[in-house]
Amino acid sequence: MRIDAYMQVSQLYKTNKTKRGLKSDKEESRDSLEISDFGSAYQVAKQAASQGSLVREDRVRDIKARMEAGTYNVSAEDVADKLADQLLA
Repeated sequence: MRIDAYMQVSQLYKTNKTKRGLKSDKEESRDSLEISDFGSAYQVAKQAASQGSLVREDRVRDIKARMEAGTYNVSAEDVADKLADQLLA
């Protein structure tokens, strides 16, 4: 290990020096957090998505009824196209 190279890098970036700010007794430091408009919109959307159902019950009921009635037909080509789209996307 080359200590002299480390010292040069250390001097270059001044990593050995600590920065100390002058604080007055009256000055009070507080942590703060600001959320961007995009961040707050994302939080609202995420909360709305978590409250909603992932399954569209109306579509499930419709397909079930059509399957029981024997009127639900899906071509094999449509199924293959959807599978290929999902696998290649």
